[in-house]
Amino acid sequence: MNRPIVGISAYVETARWGVWDTRAVLVPEAYVRMVRAAGARPVVIPPDDLDDAAALIGRLDGLVLAGGADIEPGRYGAEAHPTTKTRPDRDAGELTLLAAALEADLPVLGVCRGMELLAVAYGGSLLQHLPDVLGNGRHQPAPGVYGVHPVHFAPGSRAEEIFGGAAEVNSYHHQGIDSPGKLSVTGWADDDVIEALEDPDRRFVLGVQWHPEEMGDTRPFEALVAAVGMRATG
Repeated sequence: MNRPIVGISAYVETARWGVWDTRAVLVPEAYVRMVRAAGARPVVIPPDDLDDAAALIGRLDGLVLAGGADIEPGRYGAEAHPTTKTRPDRDAGELTLLAAALEADLPVLGVCRGMELLAVAYGGSLLQHLPDVLGNGRHQPAPGVYGVHPVHFAPGSRAEEIFGGAAEVNSYHHQGIDSPGKLSVTGWADDDVIEALEDPDRRFVLGVQWHPEEMGDTRPFEALVAAVGMRATG
């Protein structure tokens, strides 16, 4: 039986390996590892204008929107904060890909930036610098250092089904959700920062603000792959 094919959105960054120092399409290997462990075949998707997004989505069984840079604030009607660092190439490609995925009812998992992208696509908005709101940087304590904190989930939600009533998670984000748009908020940190969003009217659209792939937590990826099977038979 063929394994489902799950696309993972990727970066274009300058990278070094061996004798090379050049621009490369890349994504942290943990995403690939988690998708594979969940029983699917991962395919890395570089940023692109994707004028054939619907055709590409037609070849996929699920989509993971990976973490990364901040979303351009103009996409949710705001001016840029001094700390906001954007990648317009990713915004354009991923929002086009996401629109096609939603149109096709493709299962979607958004991780960190990916959850923020879901919120923007559903008409929501972002808090551009959480320390301005919270008075601390606990969700991104230092460069390359994850913040660890508890999250609780809404009873009866997909997030609760996957993670239970509460979990300890690893955050690395200086931005957060202001308005979720048409998505339902189903997870909160102990300081009330929104940590999970979902669309209960679709087969599987879930966003998490932390990084389960770096924790080796296959559960959200397994839930995505399980939803692929439901989509195939539902």
